[in-house]
This record gives sequence, structure tokens and C-alpha cells, in this order.
Amino acid sequence: MDPLSDVLSMLTVSSTLSSRFEARGRWAFRYPRYASHIKLGCVLTGRLRMQIDGAAKPVQLETGDFYLLTNGQPFMACTDPPGPLQDGVQASRDHRGADGVMRFRGQGAEVDASLITMATGRFTLAGEASELLLRHLPPLIHLRANDPGARPLEGLLDLLGWETAELRPGASIARTNLAALVLVQALRVHLANAPQPEGWLGAMADARIGEALSRMHGDIAQPWTVERLAQSAGMSRTAFALRFKALTGSTPLDYLGGWRMTVARNALRHSDEAIARIAQRIGYQSETAFSAAFRRTVGESPGRFRTLARARQDTASTAAT
Repeated sequence: MDPLSDVLSMLTVSSTLSSRFEARGRWAFRYPRYASHIKLGCVLTGRLRMQIDGAAKPVQLETGDFYLLTNGQPFMACTDPPGPLQDGVQASRDHRGADGVMRFRGQGAEVDASLITMATGRFTLAGEASELLLRHLPPLIHLRANDPGARPLEGLLDLLGWETAELRPGASIARTNLAALVLVQALRVHLANAPQPEGWLGAMADARIGEALSRMHGDIAQPWTVERLAQSAGMSRTAFALRFKALTGSTPLDYLGGWRMTVARNALRHSDEAIARIAQRIGYQSETAFSAAFRRTVGESPGRFRTLARARQDTASTAAT
């Protein structure tokens, strides 16, 4: 399994293609800090500007463009030139129809016939690997319609436009799965086009270090050594170790150990797999050795971690009902 698929498979992704936005005239909406980890949007028709708090300049979005907002910061979306600034959340509540579409007539709408149409969604990521994915994403990922590798997004754009135009049978399932597909494809395009993604994402995009990561993720039970990983990357041991740490912030074996613990926590939290079997599957020769390593990393035994995780899940389920 490639590293990105491996990490995504470890996540609980709650995805929602939440709304369609249609507006005429000039407008400007400000949105507060948000709880979901990633916001998704695509421009079906028209053009607009978007700016995240703290960014040096706004981003121009045009028909066919996609964007991902990843760090929860407040942001503004507006026409060019903008209209009077309004609370985006309140405006959405006030102007959303029974079909889920927000229709807004801004300043000068009676003389400006141009229509801006967008589909938006959100992803809430939970699970052991969410921090690994999120910590190195830029605050805003802008995918232009003409970016190399963005062609698959063209078909998704048509689907998004069709699926959000009106409520249809099975809309909830269709929209959720479509949003998840857009997320994966958007991350692929970002990795392919970014000059040098930071951290773990940059390591994946690096041909040699990415090969070593794929080997590790493909078989974490292997007794990997720095020498073997360097050989798989076609590098000397020293050059490999230095470049790996420069890109990921960890030594190769520290990264491997950390990923093994991530897999272990996920299995303990979500399965009834025997602890001895988990230990074997992630590369430990005995349950005792695994338990000792787990306690050093997590601060408690695998058995206690599982018990407490199940208790928290039961409490959350009870509260939800």
C-alpha cells in the first residue's frame, strides 16, 4: 500500500458535500474559525476571491478551480470588487432554501447578470493518523482547472454540479462518497504540482525517499534497517539518513517505530484483534517486547489503552443518543 492510501485508510473521515451557493451582484462574506479539519470548495461558474487571515494576499478562484482550507483559520470570500462585508454563517442561514441551496442577491444584482455558483463541503478527520496528514498541509490548497494532472477533477466538477443542483434519491450517500473522492484526487494533484511539499508529504513526493516510505508502509513487519532502506532508495546509508530526516523530521527507524505505534493504536481502538497478533503484524517478536515499546511511547499498556478507548467510545455513543 502506498503511504497516502495507508494514512487515509487509518482515518475516520466524516465527509459532507454540504451545500450549493448561487449569487449575483457584489458581495463579501467573512467566516469564523471552524471546527472541521478540511473545507472543500469548487467553482462551478464565475470567479471570486478568497483570503485566509494572516495570508499576504487573496487567491483568485475561477470556473473549474477547487480549493481545500486545512487549518481552521477565519477566512473571507468575495466578488471582485467586493460588496459590503457580512457574516457568512448568518447569511447562509438566512438565504438557504428548502433544497439546501443558498441563493443570494448582492449589491447591484439587478444590473449584474453574472452568476457565481459553488459547491462546498467539509471533512472531519479522526483517527491515529490525522495529525500526520494535516500538520504539513498549507492553509489553502488552490487547484486550478488548468493545473497539470487536474483533468480527473473535470469529471468530478460535472458530478458536483449535477449532484448539488437539486435533492435526489440517495443524495446523502452519493454526496458523501463524491466528497471523499474529491479529497483524494485533490491531494494527488497537490502532491504532483507543489514545488516541494513540506514534511511527510514532501518525503512522499521525493522519488527516492518516497520509495523507501512505500517499502516501509508496504511491510511494516519487516526488520528494516537504515542500510536496507537506503538500498531501496538507491542511496548511500549516510545520504539517505540525512535526506530522510531533513524531509520528515525523524530518523528512518524513529519514523518506522512511530508508524508501528500508530497502526497498533488504531487496531486496539477499533478491533478485537489479540494483542499478540498485533505485535506480530507490526514487527515485534513477542507480545512482551511490543508491550514495553507501547508503554514507552503511549504511557500505558496496550490492554489499558484498549479498555480506556472502548470506555470513551461507549460514553460518546451514549451521549449521542
